[in-house]
Amino acid sequence: MAMPRNPDQLLLPVNPLFIWATLLGAFAFDLVPLGRQPAMPDLLALALVFWNVHQPRRVGVGVAFAFGLLMDVHDGALLGQHALAYTLLSFFAVTIHRRLLWFTVPSQAVQIFPLFVAAHAVSMLVRLLAGGMFPGWQLLLAPVFESLLWPVAVWALLAPQRRPPDPDQNRPL
Repeated sequence: MAMPRNPDQLLLPVNPLFIWATLLGAFAFDLVPLGRQPAMPDLLALALVFWNVHQPRRVGVGVAFAFGLLMDVHDGALLGQHALAYTLLSFFAVTIHRRLLWFTVPSQAVQIFPLFVAAHAVSMLVRLLAGGMFPGWQLLLAPVFESLLWPVAVWALLAPQRRPPDPDQNRPL
């Protein structure tokens, strides 16, 4: 569970349907045909990292692998390209999730930036090894945009879990 910035605020348990709805929504957004935009942020990767950090027992490496295969099929990419990138991204997100939650949200964005860079680098390396073309230097902007979207994702995806503040003399929590 996320460490709230306000120590008096407790978070409600997350609804599993909400987790799956956000993952499927991010997947659907990535399916929208916007043309070849190498700098486009991968919202599915962002959602996977968020849920790997905040709910590592519910969303793990297997979920990332399955969504990666679905993205490979949709993009017509080399089968396993996105699956490998998402799996590595999820593995490292789960690895650092306890340490990451002690930092502020902007500090978290800085710390997950290398994860997004590594995921895009793995995906590009697999594409180049298979004989694909270099997508251009605009690909370096995608991890920057994903890291900049991290505070928005934290705010939006933790919103259903926040309790309304109603102080009471008999219930301090």
